[in-house]
Amino acid sequence: MTILLDTHILLWWLSADDLLPKKARDIISSPNNLIFISSISAWEIVLKKSLGKLKCPDDLDRAIHDSQFEVLLFTLEHAMALQKLPSIHDDPFDRALIAQAKIESFTFMTKDKKIIKYPINCVEL
Repeated sequence: MTILLDTHILLWWLSADDLLPKKARDIISSPNNLIFISSISAWEIVLKKSLGKLKCPDDLDRAIHDSQFEVLLFTLEHAMALQKLPSIHDDPFDRALIAQAKIESFTFMTKDKKIIKYPINCVEL
């Protein structure tokens, strides 16, 4: 399975947070799955960290690399897909991730109940 992680899932994984369900840990660590994180998540994390709204590793890029995650860059095609998304979720970062999952036909891993309402494949946690 090819999976795109929501930003909070990435942060929970990197910090070994107990908020990350066992189901998610098992899926992410399985060698049968290809795990992606979005450049949008890195942007969101760095932005919110600079505003003092969250804590994350100072060497985020190294932590992502060490986790052996693939990085999905945000493209023009992803941006154009935003205009076709229903207005279920207001968060621009989440909407960008949803568009990426939809365009790439990736399964999206999230705990956000609003995102599960979109017409994309999700791992519901």
